[in-house]
Amino acid sequence: MSDFEMSNEMMYLIKAIFALGIATILSMLVRRAIRHTIDKRWEDGNEDVTRLKFLRNSISAIFYALAIAYIFYEIPALNNLGKALFAGAGVLAAVIGFASQKAFSNIISGVFILLFRPFKVGDAVTVSSRSGIIEDITLRHTVIRDYENRRVIIPNSVISDETIVNSDITDETIRQQIYFGISYESDIGRAMQCIKEVAMDHPFTLDRRTEEEIANGIHPVMVRVLSWDDSSISIRAQVWTASIDEGFVVKCDMLKSVKERFEQEGIEIPYPHRTLVMKNALEHSILDGNN
Repeated sequence: MSDFEMSNEMMYLIKAIFALGIATILSMLVRRAIRHTIDKRWEDGNEDVTRLKFLRNSISAIFYALAIAYIFYEIPALNNLGKALFAGAGVLAAVIGFASQKAFSNIISGVFILLFRPFKVGDAVTVSSRSGIIEDITLRHTVIRDYENRRVIIPNSVISDETIVNSDITDETIRQQIYFGISYESDIGRAMQCIKEVAMDHPFTLDRRTEEEIANGIHPVMVRVLSWDDSSISIRAQVWTASIDEGFVVKCDMLKSVKERFEQEGIEIPYPHRTLVMKNALEHSILDGNN
């Protein structure tokens, strides 16, 4: 191998290292700038940073893809290899296409999520019985932080095909539904009044009545009898709160406070009863009586 060929190979190697180095540095700088912008928006109270987070997660892939394209273009051996691959790309394209189908599907779905915005970073959502807060959206997947502080990783192509319940998409307020059961012997009117009083005493309860509802004397907390069950009368309370987190707190607090209030008022919370008849013992008792 001549000195000229060695110098050319060394030059190609330097170009490749230079291209990858530039891609790495630019990726770090841009990601740091985006991170700074995200932090500033959080501080200013602007919580919609979904596009910035998606761009931050995509920027490395973009820079490295450009660097690799430059390397293939500048190095003749790789350039020729690329041309040869494209020339006989029939089988190879099918293999690569099949292998990368899911990857491209996730990327396209991620772009659609960014464009149509069924949810954004910070939204409280439920997807396939999984509930939590949207923490991040990447090229491949969406990260949900559940209420036990675990991370649920869902591919973008999967989450795009699911029914999504978004508690924050237009209005963060929640009408929390809380269920109670009382015995048939208990005073229904008194039980419903106790539930309303406990709900109104909670600091997270909101009054969402319209002027017309206020004029008509509608109570801020809607309490209704839902059904007659086997061993209880089912009652539902609907309480408005500012967020899903506050709604959960209200539900937990009310279950405790209403139980204590029912005990003070002598309102019974029933539990299922079963009467067991021992057939053999009953037959023996009848025979003994006849004898």
